[in-house]
Amino acid sequence: MVRGFDTGKEIEDKVMEALKLVMDPETGMSMVDMQLISKVEENDGSVNVEFIPSSPMCPIAFYLVKEIKGAVLKVEGVKNAKINCKGHMMEEQINKSVNEE
Repeated sequence: MVRGFDTGKEIEDKVMEALKLVMDPETGMSMVDMQLISKVEENDGSVNVEFIPSSPMCPIAFYLVKEIKGAVLKVEGVKNAKINCKGHMMEEQINKSVNEE
């Protein structure tokens, strides 16, 4: 590795660290601790995160995906982020809402 340049794995690790700060307001636990982040992939500064809410009817899923995206975009080296919510009854609307540019 060249000093000063992050590899994709390093950015993915930093994203996971950032997501430890995104808390579920109902439980006080992070998305990572609740195991709601099933995948983080980085390619040339573009990060894809897969989020599975704790319930298919989670009332705060829209809020959580926006918090997740905000945290990912603050990570150094991330140029853009796409959050993919899975397993929610409104996943199509959630994904469209959070990923529209």
